[in-house]
Amino acid sequence: MALILLRHTRPLNAEGLCYGRSDLRLAPCFQAQAARLERELPPFARVLSSPLSRCLRLARAMAAARGVGVQVDERLVEMDFGRWEGQRWDMIPRAQLDAWAADLEGANPHGGERVADLAARSRAALQDAARGASRDGGPALVVTHAGVIKSALAHTQGAAGWRAELSFGQWLRLDAALAPLADNPPT
Repeated sequence: MALILLRHTRPLNAEGLCYGRSDLRLAPCFQAQAARLERELPPFARVLSSPLSRCLRLARAMAAARGVGVQVDERLVEMDFGRWEGQRWDMIPRAQLDAWAADLEGANPHGGERVADLAARSRAALQDAARGASRDGGPALVVTHAGVIKSALAHTQGAAGWRAELSFGQWLRLDAALAPLADNPPT
């Protein structure tokens, strides 16, 4: 299976902000970043996207450049940070951040989605995308968020995947299998 995972380009005014499911507008550098990605991305047979506009706009641009369609998959959306949405990270109480860090996958101090829930739904979406890529005879381009990509990396590479640094507009090719969670116990 082969997937090309692409993080959306830079959102406007996002520095230091916890914005998970908030639908932020894109920064003015979008056109330049999209043009770079049009030249740089390897071939793909179809495009899947998170429903948030910061992904969907990029997905549509990449699909149009290659003459393929876009399929929106709700499961590719970023994590819901609950009460933390729209807050600056440095304004979130330290005790809440520490509780989350102590149990990254299971804690829910913000009242939104647990990381384990993000991992399960995004893994299912990526497994479906991989099956589709096999049928289509080429990789699928998946335009999504850092949380979804880190989840895939954690599943295929272990806990270090959660610490991966992903720039806006960065892509990577994932060739490893996304086996069900029961087949890949946490490290």
